[in-house]
Amino acid sequence: TACGSQSGPASPSASTSVGGAAPTVNPANIKRIRPALPPGYEVADMAGPVSAAGLWGFGPGWSADPPECAALADPAPADAGARGLSASGQGGTVYVVVATAPGPASPDAGLVDQCGQWTMTFAHSSGAVSLVEAPAIDGAQTVAMTAATRTAVESGTETVGQASTAQAYLGDHVAYVTLVTDPGSVHPPLDG
Repeated sequence: TACGSQSGPASPSASTSVGGAAPTVNPANIKRIRPALPPGYEVADMAGPVSAAGLWGFGPGWSADPPECAALADPAPADAGARGLSASGQGGTVYVVVATAPGPASPDAGLVDQCGQWTMTFAHSSGAVSLVEAPAIDGAQTVAMTAATRTAVESGTETVGQASTAQAYLGDHVAYVTLVTDPGSVHPPLDG
């Protein structure tokens, strides 16, 4: 699972389903990502409900337009047992999370088709979300998206951010990787 920064519109199918049975998911295995991180990254454990939208900087009560697209940015909104890691360094902050999804974990193909591009708002923040080509993972449906965010701060200035999220729907679980970067950083973002 990876989420490198990709540009351009989503392919006709930003969601990929590969044949085979859904793999057995052990949330404790999330810690196996540590050796893949570049040297110098500070790593911390995460627990509790964690949404991609929250990692993008949108607090509770954010909204999506169209509203149905919110399910893509928050596929497991109430899983107190979600587990993950956050790691920060020169190439951005990466989050790796696995959670139990309510009901069927995979999004409906119609929802994916409808949400090729959509917007989000929360307080003084807004975001433009686009689906992008998703990585293929055996036995999982995958969806990937980028979010360009803007937050109005004091004296009328804005801060901008960029986030990429790749999600894999694994039976009744969803695993996702989110990379949040500062577009003005002198350091290149982490790659896939």
